[in-house]
Amino acid sequence: MADSILREDRGEIAIVTLNRPEVLNAWDTPMRTHLIDILDACEADESIRAIVLTGAGGRAFGAGQDLREAKTFDEDRAEAWLREWERLYDRLRSLSKPSLVALNGLAAGSAFQVVLLADFRIGHPDVKLGQPEINSGIASITGAWIMRERLGVARTTDLVLTGRMMGADECHALGLINRIVPRDRVLDETLTLARELAAKPASALRVDKEWLREMTEGAFRDSIEAGIRFHRRAYASGEPAKMMQKFIDDRSARK
Repeated sequence: MADSILREDRGEIAIVTLNRPEVLNAWDTPMRTHLIDILDACEADESIRAIVLTGAGGRAFGAGQDLREAKTFDEDRAEAWLREWERLYDRLRSLSKPSLVALNGLAAGSAFQVVLLADFRIGHPDVKLGQPEINSGIASITGAWIMRERLGVARTTDLVLTGRMMGADECHALGLINRIVPRDRVLDETLTLARELAAKPASALRVDKEWLREMTEGAFRDSIEAGIRFHRRAYASGEPAKMMQKFIDDRSARK
């Protein structure tokens, strides 16, 4: 767990790196827990004025949920899993400091959701974002709410039901990626923007972020409760475990 999330401070900016490149930075419980701890530390550190999230390796910011973990869930574990996401999403939503994502590759499923919860996103022309969870048998409930806030109902319906991935140009046109830059400039450009934000009046920025969170707080909590209700039903059916195992087997056969 100690190495699944890395933190590097560059002056007033904390760079937080998802560090499981061998599985495209897919999430498991220790990784989520460690990320919350790191973000808590960044929030408490008065010397840090902005936070940049990125992924290790050249292929992905994050591939979403580690299916090797999720395929073992029953209804009770699925509920506990949603509570883990609630804690992580709440931490991201309640940061008083600007959060930015340096998109070094694809962001899928719950990694896409984390990306959308950040304040700014910078990527390169080969970045892909999307919600392919349906393809591996995972229902998209909280993720659908996060997408609806950014995209509206029609686009959310498209992404949830098709599971397709969007290219960088489409994401930029939709406002999901703020800037597209050459691959080798992504982190530097993100740090430049982070420093601009860090120089803003701290009190005004903190209050603005607090109000932006409060505007959607009730709907966020409702989405978690809906996620628990629907995921309990889905896992009770046995379909998610079967579909995830099939997805894993198909992927292994293609290697």
